Amino acid sequence: MNKPRAANPPYKLPPPLFDARCKACWFTAGLLVLVVLSFWSLDLQWAQFFSAEAVDSMGSFIGEFFPPDISPSFLHKVGVAAWETLAMSALGTLLAAAAALALALPAARLHPQDPAWGRASTRMLLNALRSIPELVWAALLLISAGLGPLAGTLALALHTAGVLGRLFAEAIENAPAGPAEALRAQGVANGLVFLYATLPQVLPQLLSYTLYRWENNIRAAAVLGVVGAGGLGQLLSFHMGLFHMPKTATILGAMLLLVAIVDAASLGARRLMTR
Repeated sequence: MNKPRAANPPYKLPPPLFDARCKACWFTAGLLVLVVLSFWSLDLQWAQFFSAEAVDSMGSFIGEFFPPDISPSFLHKVGVAAWETLAMSALGTLLAAAAALALALPAARLHPQDPAWGRASTRMLLNALRSIPELVWAALLLISAGLGPLAGTLALALHTAGVLGRLFAEAIENAPAGPAEALRAQGVANGLVFLYATLPQVLPQLLSYTLYRWENNIRAAAVLGVVGAGGLGQLLSFHMGLFHMPKTATILGAMLLLVAIVDAASLGARRLMTR
């Protein structure tokens, strides 16, 4: 005798858009309220911004950039400044990655039984390093390092060390614990456990973070010259201050080209590491 087939279970209704017990819903609602209050509290002159007079003035100003200055002597000067900007970003990122790895170890809890005595103080140091923008670091370092790329390179290194140090520490703490626990159970020292178990697992992630920060630093290095830290930024500040608009257009084009090249190289490197 055939058994009666069970009735199909009823379809579940989608969850409500807002649930009083949903913490993410309350967070999103609070964020939306802050955005609305920001628009209400700021005196944003949208009508003036989109007025015919403002559009006409902006069009006239942009027209002064053309044609760009492409004389061989000036292109050579821009090329030297672009190379200086690239070198600042690369060296600053390299120094930051080395400092970040050294600071990430005391800032991370390597295993559940690790007392991590220096974790709180090291994380406070990392917070302090990354809370100060690169421009402020460069302005402070100009007093001791003087005008030129050294101040810009150190400014990038200090700020980026704070950013990468926190990311490296989180990656180390979240690494799978199995290989490390197996070595630790055999009596292997913590330093060797990190080198042979934890580091190989997180190294691709650390390299990806470093390349991404290099992309950001090439943009920051192009701006640091505004305070006299060398590179394209210093050239831009000089010619824009004198209203040499054709030369300014050439410098801006070099900045865009340099950022595009570094972004493409970094993206290609990250894809190779994930294969």
